[in-house]
Parts: sequence; C-alpha cells; structure tokens
Amino acid sequence: MIQPFDFYNPTHIVFGPERLNELDSLIPQEARVLILFGGESARRFGTIDKVREGLGKRIVLEFAGVEANPTYETLMKAVAVVKDEKIDFLLAVGGGSVIDGTKFVAAAAEFDGDPIDMFGGGIGKQLPIHSALPFGSVLTLPATASEMNAGSVITFVEKGAKLGFGSAHTFPKFSFLDPTLTYTLPKRQLANGIVDAFVHIFEQYMTYDAGALVTDRFSEGLLQTLIEIGPRVVNDSEPDYNDRANFMWAATNALNGVLRPGVPQDWATHMIGHEITNLFHIDHARTLAAILPAMLTVRKTQKQSKLLQYGERVWGITTGTDDERITAAIDKTAAFLESLEVPTSLSAYDLTAKDVDALVANLIAHDQVKLSEHGDLTPEISREILLASL
Repeated sequence: MIQPFDFYNPTHIVFGPERLNELDSLIPQEARVLILFGGESARRFGTIDKVREGLGKRIVLEFAGVEANPTYETLMKAVAVVKDEKIDFLLAVGGGSVIDGTKFVAAAAEFDGDPIDMFGGGIGKQLPIHSALPFGSVLTLPATASEMNAGSVITFVEKGAKLGFGSAHTFPKFSFLDPTLTYTLPKRQLANGIVDAFVHIFEQYMTYDAGALVTDRFSEGLLQTLIEIGPRVVNDSEPDYNDRANFMWAATNALNGVLRPGVPQDWATHMIGHEITNLFHIDHARTLAAILPAMLTVRKTQKQSKLLQYGERVWGITTGTDDERITAAIDKTAAFLESLEVPTSLSAYDLTAKDVDALVANLIAHDQVKLSEHGDLTPEISREILLASL
C-alpha cells in the first residue's frame, strides 16, 4: 500500500543560461551577503565576477575554501565571519559540498547552543533547528540536489565522522541552474555527478513494491535518462547543451523530494560509502559505485520483486528465470557505471579484506547498525557487502 506522506519544497528554481543578473531581484536590497565557494576555479572561470555583478550595490563578502567534503572545522570559521560581519544572507556558488556547507553555516549561525548538537551519530545530541539564515545557491556541479533540498552532509575531521542533518529551515530560497556552467568541469567530476544522481534515485526506488505507481515511474524515467545521456556527458569531446541541461535537471529531481512520496527508502549504500570516504578519502560517488553492485547481489532476495521490475522497466529484461533476470539487471547496472570510467569494486582503490574491520567498526561507532528499508542490515551484513565489493 502506498505510504502516507507530506510533500514540501519551497525552493525557487531559476533555470537556463545567463540569468545571474536576476540575483538582484531575489535578495533584499539591504542585505549583507556572504558568498561561499570552494577553490579558485569559480573565480578563474568568471562565475564569482558574474555573481558579484548580479548582486548589485549590496555589501558583499567572500568565504573561499569550502572543501569537497565540507568540514565542520572550516565551516565554523565561516560562522564566525557571519557573526562578526553581521551577515544576513548567504549565497553558495558551487556544487553539493559548497551548498551543504552553506546550509550548515545558515543553521549554525542561529543555533542556540553548540552547533555540533545539530547532529547525532554518536557525536552530538541532535537537537532541533528552529531557524536559519536565508540563503540561495548558484549550482556549478550537478550531483547531490542540495540546491533543492533541505539536507546537508558534513565531515568532522577530528572525530572521523561524516554525518547529515536536515530541517525545514534549510531549504535554499532560490537556486540558479545554468547548464553552461558545467562546460568547464573535468571528466572525473562529471562522472561523479552522474553516479551520485543515479544512486540517489536508486536508493529511493530499490526497496519493495509499495503500490506507489507515480513515484516508481518518475524514478524509472530518471534512471533511463541518466543511462541514456550519462556516457555522452562524460565522454563527448564538446559539451551538448541539451545533454547538460537534462543532466542538471535529472540530478536535481533525484533528491529534491519528488521521488519520496509513498515509498520506503534504503540509504545503506550511502552510509557505507560515507565511512569509506572518511577512512580512505575516495570520492563519495566512487564509493557508491564500488558498493552498489555488491549490495544488490547480497540483498537480492530481500529486493527480488523490485529488482525484477527494475530489470524489465529500465533495462528491458523480460526473459529467463527470476535469478537470471536479476543477475542481468545487476550486471547491466555495473556495466553502466563502468561506462562512465568509474570502477565498481573497492579493489580498484587497493582496498583489501584487512580494511573491512575498520569500516565496520566505524559503522558501529556512528550508530549505522540498522540500515535498509527494514532496518535489518546489521554490521555483519555490511561486512558481507564490503567483502563482496573487493
């Protein structure tokens, strides 16, 4: 039976090229604005200049250096800038990491108490967030849909953890999605973005049949879109606007809430992947690709009906025994990921069986002991999946 749900998403999307001049109409004229971004590429390619021009005559400050996996330690420096300079509007310019980091800064700047208590996972009390500074984003790397959701994932260097939070107060007020801003991205980042979006869709879809026909068809259509355009986006020598536009919009819809109504979710691949990134500093998307085929193989009994549906509707697999069809669907999924030049095993990163103990220990330490849509994926099963991924 389709599950009860609420759906809420207040983010204003501004889609299309050369629209940053519209920033002026979306931010209060009297606002003191802090632009947050990552490396110097945003400045080198002219994006920061265009943003500043779009902001008009407002007081504008900059905070550079938000990492690819944004750290609590760096972001608390931004919180100090916000408080010292009486900033009242934030603008993220970058991909999911910069936008995630900006969400944290927005919430932490108004949090009553120690901001670490916005998180659980064994490092904080996970207290509610009652307010946050308003913020918007200019997306430069499609992947996480952070530009249209309320969630954020932050890395704690000193504590060796990667944890998330979310609140109705941490939706962006607006997000600019200009597909031409992806033209300067290197091949590796494009591939990572395709994989991240694909797995976001997958983990909301690959559970069990809840009778949510609309949501399932949305997911299947987005998966087919990424399968169709992904290899072109990554491998074409010249960027195609329509491919980049569809990539950007597919990645946004992958995790903006539209795939959640009425269905269970299984974020086990993400939770295990976070620990791999924590310990071995492998790109987040690449940890997902390394884990996903093994996850499906180990859990194919629990996910049998949805794997058969996925194989038929997404890949056109209609012949053979159930087990043959499931194996074919998993193999095609792995082949798609490999077509993006993203490995589907941890051994590709020189991890071995001796590394599995530390990963499982981290899952336990961060309270990731009842994963999956049923909460039945124990640390012992996580160990089996990790060993199968080698």
